[in-house]
Amino acid sequence: MSRPAERIWIIGASRGIGAALARLYAARGARLILSARSAAGLAQIAAEAGGAEVIALDISDPASLAEAARRVAEGGPLDRAINLAGVMEARRAGEASADAAARCIAINLSGSVDFTREALPLLRPGGQLALTGSLAAYIGLPEAQPYGATKAAIVNYAQTLAAEQRGRADIRVINPGFVDTDMTKDKDFPMPFLLRADQTAAAIARGLDGRRFEIAFPLPLLFGVRLLAALPYWASLPIIRRLKP
Repeated sequence: MSRPAERIWIIGASRGIGAALARLYAARGARLILSARSAAGLAQIAAEAGGAEVIALDISDPASLAEAARRVAEGGPLDRAINLAGVMEARRAGEASADAAARCIAINLSGSVDFTREALPLLRPGGQLALTGSLAAYIGLPEAQPYGATKAAIVNYAQTLAAEQRGRADIRVINPGFVDTDMTKDKDFPMPFLLRADQTAAAIARGLDGRRFEIAFPLPLLFGVRLLAALPYWASLPIIRRLKP
């Protein structure tokens, strides 16, 4: 007998990496629930994905997320819940406006915490929950705040979840490098090893099918940031200072 199609909820599916991942999973025959703020954008991706279910939400609004989760629950348990929603507010520390910083924290960090609270009860036993960090989580880079801080917090939060949920849910963290999406198009700093959204989606899908807690790529950039993070501060900080955009 063939296995039943996976039921997958993707947040941040209206464009960029989320849209690419939706197309990839649709090609695999998954039953998709696609969420983001833009209902129009979701409708377009759902059509491309062969008729996925669309539930618009604002991940920075706990009530909106709770209502979306209630609707998802009506369709039965999930095999995977993947949060790819995020914004990049990347400036010198202290230079982001209060509103911009609060928005970045609300969407990236608080949204991940609220998503986890709502999504965990929807998973089948042993189902998978994935949060999105960044290679920027490894080390504090110049002019990467508060984005980098939110991503570091997400990685820490996912580590906590993996320990707490062992045997009940399959927790993963996705740490990509630079990706060519709307979020990066207006940024003027160097972006080495820049990936397309479809390349990123393929790497994520391979990682989620595997066994590793962390899905981190591309390898050359991963090696570089891991090396910096492993060095003592007296060695790493002078190098980091020279990375100023």
